[in-house]
Amino acid sequence: MEKRTSQILSPLTLWLLLCSILNAGGWLLSSIGHLSVWGYIGLLAPFVVASGWYFISRKSIICWGFRLRRFKRLFPASFAVVAILAVLGGALHGPANYDALAYRTPRVLHWLAEGHWHWIHTDFQRLNTRGNGIEWLTAPLLLFTQTDRLLFLINAISFLLLPGICFRLLSNLGVRKKVAWIWMWILPTGYCYALQAGSIANDLFGATLVFAAFDYALRATRERNTALACLSVLAAALMTSVKAFNLVLLLPWGLAMLPNIMIMLRRPLLSFATGIFALGISIVPTCLLNHVNCGDWRGIGAEPINLGSGSPSFHLGVNAILVPLHNLNPPVNPLAGSWNRWTEKNLPESWRVKVNSHFEDGASTLRLGEMQMEESTGLGFGISLLFLFILVGKHTLRRPPTKNLVGSLLSQKNLIPAGAAFAVIYFLAQSGFACPARYLAPFYVLLIAPVLRLPRAFVLTKSRLWRGLALLSFAITAVLVIIAPPRPLWPATTMLKALKADQSDSSLLKRVWTVYSVYGERSQGFQPLRAILPKDLDEIGLVTFDDPETSLWKPFDSLRIRHITGDDTAKSAREHGVSFVLVSEYTLETQTKYTLDEWLVRFDAEIVSSMELALRATRGPTRWHLVKLRPGSLEGHE
Repeated sequence: MEKRTSQILSPLTLWLLLCSILNAGGWLLSSIGHLSVWGYIGLLAPFVVASGWYFISRKSIICWGFRLRRFKRLFPASFAVVAILAVLGGALHGPANYDALAYRTPRVLHWLAEGHWHWIHTDFQRLNTRGNGIEWLTAPLLLFTQTDRLLFLINAISFLLLPGICFRLLSNLGVRKKVAWIWMWILPTGYCYALQAGSIANDLFGATLVFAAFDYALRATRERNTALACLSVLAAALMTSVKAFNLVLLLPWGLAMLPNIMIMLRRPLLSFATGIFALGISIVPTCLLNHVNCGDWRGIGAEPINLGSGSPSFHLGVNAILVPLHNLNPPVNPLAGSWNRWTEKNLPESWRVKVNSHFEDGASTLRLGEMQMEESTGLGFGISLLFLFILVGKHTLRRPPTKNLVGSLLSQKNLIPAGAAFAVIYFLAQSGFACPARYLAPFYVLLIAPVLRLPRAFVLTKSRLWRGLALLSFAITAVLVIIAPPRPLWPATTMLKALKADQSDSSLLKRVWTVYSVYGERSQGFQPLRAILPKDLDEIGLVTFDDPETSLWKPFDSLRIRHITGDDTAKSAREHGVSFVLVSEYTLETQTKYTLDEWLVRFDAEIVSSMELALRATRGPTRWHLVKLRPGSLEGHE
């Protein structure tokens, strides 16, 4: 008999339902032009009333799964320390994730300014082509709070849900419960998860949805529960909306869902409605809009990216070097500069030319960072070392009886990791990203499960040495969270100023100052320019490409920004009410065919003020100009 839906209510279920409703609601409110405070009130009020009625009528109780006494033990307590530090960093510091500040948050601000989703007029097409999974959660937060300081809560909630999901998922994939219990606390402290727990990046959020999709699918099979299977469908849909490359995980997820087909057919109306709803919250709407606006469902027609641009075997070979290299890079590596100089000097020129033609910058020289950062890290050094301890050593494998061999190989606990491994190989054979270890965040738990089934994984849980190394791994992650440049929990800039690091002869100390100072100011990076704008200005043009423009919108709902593209003219700018333009000299040099002087002539404009802004540590300060378009006839400047 099927278990009642009330028995499966949990924080994860409530979180998944909220994410689903906000994603569907974002598209719905956009379609009617009411992406506004009142629109969201009208959307959420019935949901709140219906939820209240449901809980009262069914006498439902949320199973929080929180037991304070559990955290008296070392492993849960260690995870709790990391979680508290990570969330504290998010609460104390403004958001600093570059991609979020450059396009994920600005795209939402553009939509809110117009009251609906629209294809934004820009040369920086990431504002248009990427999936909207996390954006539809940030939209109501920005509307109701008028600040981006609370956006980190999306990742904080996802991080706190990870231990429970990991335990259930590992257990259902055949890992012994004692091993699963220990690793449920270890795996979430992987750098790609812990460093994003206080961030507004979207890798952690997407990975949590991936694990939830598999968790619900396996539980639905075990409990023969249609509601759980439907929740798995919703999680799978959302995971594709957050990260388009999560589409490759639909293969192993499909294998996990195969036994649930007959279960879902028992309630065809619920299953059909769930499927239609899932399409609406998946990557499908974005793919359709990409096809309409740029002729390619992936968005590559508007924004060429490093995917599938060369031989699959070549991509796979390069990524086979990058993934372990980045995972085994020490959390703090003062020798990274020497390594980078050595590889740049000694790697063959033919290798570098070929890699540069198919990969992002940094891949050709096998570049390493001085510190593990959320933008580039994988599971990290500590967990990788614990994992290697399991792989390296004496193994006693029990071969299953011959008559059960085929059934064992075709069981879910083997098929799902095998499908995930195939998906990883396919992704790495296409990927030209410089930091593939981060992009594998949704795969790690699925890939590790078969190794944790080995007898040695259980034996090591009793080893004092291994448990000591595990606690050391927790400590390293905690230290890394404390010193992380985006959200330091120590007086970084104060101490570095006292050491006069900005004027130091030491290249390392000067580099440390540059990184901490740039990250510390990134959430307010455009405020010096914002301060010199005319007070009554309600719209401004912006010549930009991949710059963290979010702070230029602050205070929110006070200024509209229109991107000035390479094809725009003075006439088109003035027709949209633009009289002042902020111009990035770097963008003109790298993205357009005009020099600054040529651009000023083209737009019949004059420079009002200029200043340098340090928005990216790797790029250094770049020059920006506040430009005023001269009034009068603009017929000749097209």
